[in-house]
Amino acid sequence: MNFQTQKSPVKTSLFASKAPLEWAIVNNGTLYTAQIPIDDTGAVVDGGIEAQTRQTFNNLAHTLECAGSSLDSVLQVLIYVTDREYLKTVNEVYAEYFEAPYPNRAAMVVAGLAREEMLVEFVVYAAAPQPE
Repeated sequence: MNFQTQKSPVKTSLFASKAPLEWAIVNNGTLYTAQIPIDDTGAVVDGGIEAQTRQTFNNLAHTLECAGSSLDSVLQVLIYVTDREYLKTVNEVYAEYFEAPYPNRAAMVVAGLAREEMLVEFVVYAAAPQPE
């Protein structure tokens, strides 16, 4: 099989990770991104699950905007939380950022995330704008 990859990174103003990653990649009309609740200094925001969920959504919206897109292009969201009780708050905030038809989604409760203080993380797939 011959697969052609035209993988291109999305340039954002999000804090530059020390890990070997891009905040978002576009390939064949799909944008792939994972977003975490960090501010512009790279610190995980304080304020609990609501503040962290809002920051994660704001980082997602910024990333999509940098790709020439918006939250309307989101097709699927995988939500990771470290406590089942957080899902109620995540759902409330989620409803502020998306409207019907909603993206497909799944929610997982995990033992922990990459940074101990993180309570939430999103993995998102979105339709990317097509070059003209």
